[in-house]
Amino acid sequence: MLHRRKSKGTWGDWRDVAFDRLWSSCDSAIMSSNVNLQPTQHCERRTQMQGILLRLSAVFLMTGMSAAIHSVADEVPVGQIMFLRSFFAIGPIVIYMMIRHEFPHALTTRRPMLHLTRGVFGAISMALSFLSLAYLPVANAQALAYLAPILALPLAVILLGETLTRTVLVAIGISFAGMLAMLWEAFSLPGEGALIGMAAGLGFALTMAFMRVHVRRMTFTERPSTIAFSFAVISALGGMMTLPFGWVTLDWSMFAWLALAGIVGGIGHILATEAMARTPVAVLAPFEFTGLIWALGFDVIFFGHLPGMMGWVGIFAITSAALLVSFSPPAKRPAT
Repeated sequence: MLHRRKSKGTWGDWRDVAFDRLWSSCDSAIMSSNVNLQPTQHCERRTQMQGILLRLSAVFLMTGMSAAIHSVADEVPVGQIMFLRSFFAIGPIVIYMMIRHEFPHALTTRRPMLHLTRGVFGAISMALSFLSLAYLPVANAQALAYLAPILALPLAVILLGETLTRTVLVAIGISFAGMLAMLWEAFSLPGEGALIGMAAGLGFALTMAFMRVHVRRMTFTERPSTIAFSFAVISALGGMMTLPFGWVTLDWSMFAWLALAGIVGGIGHILATEAMARTPVAVLAPFEFTGLIWALGFDVIFFGHLPGMMGWVGIFAITSAALLVSFSPPAKRPAT
């Protein structure tokens, strides 16, 4: 049984609000199958909004990570990028464990096969994502990646027993239309490289659809910090295995971009896992598409890639869908 630790000062209050979902009786009634309490609609609504805010923050950080990787992806091998991104993510994850007073016992688990499956599929997804970023603008690569939430919805219903409300279905449809508008420019890009990038992006979406549901199931029994740490270690080992195939010598600029990608990606992964521990996959899905908006901004600011008319149509559709879900009633959870 977890007991709430007393915290002093502003830092302690912020830590409790940001991370201590398991120490709240309201959140425990929703998240823990060992608590025979019926959460009120207010409690469930509050927990759902926490998950949404965490997911929005994670999407911003992960999109920033994609922009950092895009800046070096055409010069650095995918395996080398995987290793450095995962290696530098370990630091923020360990700090997170210490904030939660989970270090070092959170480094162990009684379900290693769950973590191995998550790590292997996650490493494959990461490699496909980085390959897509090597050949496509950030916004177009993100558009393909955000097929994953759509593909994850039927899996969430089948494997997790989640319920899709009518409002969520409408919001998903609007988001999907916005994504198609964003993809229009990607399919018009010339050259063989664009085709490779689109194929890699579709592969990433397929693997991530499975991983989102798998991670959601893991959060029922596993700590988010343990999930994030095992993924970082397995991905780093997977990237290191590509060393015999040839790595390149990095200059300081490349090294800085990859270090930034790892740190930002590690923090984003923590926030994403915490969000999935609070909120059903179906509710979070429309908010995934806000990453397309950030990706457009990074393309314009750092890479000078301006969106066309269809890009702006996608922005409007995605924003509308996110607002629609934020004011909808909480999605029903499976009985525990």
